[in-house]
Order: sequence, then C-alpha cells, then structure tokens
Amino acid sequence: MTPRQFVRVAVTAAAALAAVVLGGMVISSTRVRAQEEDVENSKIQIGFKIAPVPLNLSGKNRELVGLGSYIVNARVDCNGCHTAGPANPAVPAEYAAFAPGGVPEFGQPLKVNPATYLGGGRDFGPLFGLPHLFTRNLTPDKTGLPEGGHTFAEFVQIMRSGTDFDHLHPTCTGAPNGTCIVAPFDGALLQVMPWPFYAQMTDHDLRAIYEYLSAIPCIENPAPAPSILHNDCK
Repeated sequence: MTPRQFVRVAVTAAAALAAVVLGGMVISSTRVRAQEEDVENSKIQIGFKIAPVPLNLSGKNRELVGLGSYIVNARVDCNGCHTAGPANPAVPAEYAAFAPGGVPEFGQPLKVNPATYLGGGRDFGPLFGLPHLFTRNLTPDKTGLPEGGHTFAEFVQIMRSGTDFDHLHPTCTGAPNGTCIVAPFDGALLQVMPWPFYAQMTDHDLRAIYEYLSAIPCIENPAPAPSILHNDCK
C-alpha cells in the first residue's frame, strides 16, 4: 500500500468512526428528549387528574394548564396557605382547605374544599411584632387575570422578587400603627410567601402556574369590598 493509499484508508476510517459517534450522540439525545417529554406528559396528566375544581380551558394552553396544576397541587401546596374559611367546624382552622370528611391527617381520603380553593384570606399575623398578614386571592378576577388581575410580567416579578403590588403593609415611618411593617422588614415585599424559593423556578414552570391559575374559577374573597383583599368576579 502506497503512502497515499494509506492516508486515504485512514481518512475514510476516521470519517466512518466520526459518523458512528455522531449517530450515537444523536440517538442518545433523541432518547433523552423522548424521556423528558414522557415525564412532562405524565405530569400534565396527573395535573388534570388532581385538579380539585373545574377548569376553563377556553383560550388556554392545555399542556401548560395541566403542568401548572401538577406544580400547584402536587409540588407546592399553594392552597395550604391561600385558603381560609368558612372553616370546617369539625376540624381545627388549619385544615380549612379540606372539605368535611376529606382530611388526610384524620385517615380520610383527601378532598379539597372547592368553595374556598385558592381564595386567600388566611391570617398569618401578628407575627414577630408584625400586623395581621393575610394571604392573597389567587383566583382570576373579572378581567380573567389571576392573582387579583395581575399580568404575567407582574406575576413573575412577585414570584422572583416578592413585590407586594397591593402595598398593603408599608414600612413604618413612625410608631407602629397596627398596619405598617417595622424595620428591618421591608414593607414593599411579601413577608409570609416563600418567594425566595419560588424564585428558583424556571420561566416555563412559572408560565404553567400562571396559565393554571387563569383557568380556575373566580372566588369572591371573604373580605368585603372595598377591601384591597376583595376579588371582584363581576
């Protein structure tokens, strides 16, 4: 074999090997994507199965709604904080999110109370000298936008930065008056919501949560109008 023929054979072999390696990488990448899609589809299906309220899918991205339900109901338990009464008279107020006969801690099958689902109003105050702090209504208002009519951009800012667009408890500029926040707490931020942890979520997950919250039924918050906590459905 001449040197030129040897070079040709070596180049051909190298090209063949590269093709095999590249083909394997493509196949492996395809399998990974397929597995990821299977996991995503499984979460979507579970999300629809466990949604405790009827969903309005008109004009919504169905896959995002299902994934959002999975995150809200299976991973985060938003309803555990964002719900209040009417309290179940048979159990402590901490279990107000459950319908009668549906408290898992009592050995009962889980059953969420749809009448108060994500309607907000739970009182977390006073804590550490702070005023009464109420969780907000996450259901859509009359505009169809969730969480009191917030846009998606505002929702992302809430989840990533803890911004309190309601300005419900400003930082005290003088003596505490029962409504302001005492330093070093920052009244511009939500004090109870664990937004520093939710801030790590992907944009896709946040979009899914927002889409799901847009699909659930509107609930008139227990606080009467013109309270800033009131959610107007009409």
